[in-house]
Amino acid sequence: MHVLVLGGTAEARRLAGLLVAELPEGARVTSSLAGRVAGPAPLPGEVRVGGFGGADGLAAWLRTHQVDALIDATHPFAGTISFHAAAAAAAAHVPLLALRRPGWVPGEGDDWHPAASLEEAAAMLSGLGGRVFLTTGRTGLAAFAGLDALWFLVRSVEPPQPPSPVRMEVLIDRGPFTLEGERALIRRHRLDVLVTKDSGGAATAPKLAAAREARIPVVVVRRPPVPDGVAVAGTPEEAVTLLRARLGPMR
Repeated sequence: MHVLVLGGTAEARRLAGLLVAELPEGARVTSSLAGRVAGPAPLPGEVRVGGFGGADGLAAWLRTHQVDALIDATHPFAGTISFHAAAAAAAAHVPLLALRRPGWVPGEGDDWHPAASLEEAAAMLSGLGGRVFLTTGRTGLAAFAGLDALWFLVRSVEPPQPPSPVRMEVLIDRGPFTLEGERALIRRHRLDVLVTKDSGGAATAPKLAAAREARIPVVVVRRPPVPDGVAVAGTPEEAVTLLRARLGPMR
């Protein structure tokens, strides 16, 4: 048996560990990473790095390496690879399921402003605040590059590349983050609006609680949909259960 996990998330890492433990002796678990982050932590099982060359390339890889199941455990906003995975799985006749952490939901006291894209989020900002906490990652800053009247604190795992806002400070940091730390950032930089993607999960959620406490608005970019017809698991454990249902007993 051979399971390919399209990874790069904490959930994908946990899933790979569960599969290595659950699959019978001699089975293979391969985690595929896009290679955008330098020096990723070691993963259970086998690891490949780099793209496949689109849906056709992924389908060829599935056939060549005799993959029995494909699990899309990429970031909720890695939309292109998810549609490539659906097309490739259909072409290679390989079962596919998606692992997606549940999205965030607003609570009492939240002032959330949903946006369909980074461009729509940028268009909202001039009416919401002047000092922006931008936590959408190092890609996509071009959407905010023309907002010269605003100041940005840009937090990302690796240094962002231009085009980017003219008035900004870059904070290189990786979650999980704490509520105390997020409170301190908001106070120190006098931030008055937060922009985030609906990534879900607990590692970066404290910024939402800190924004609620500070009574500042939050622009939330909605995540892209999972391709039609693809089964979705909310946790690595649920993904293993669904995989069992698709493939039968693993031992």
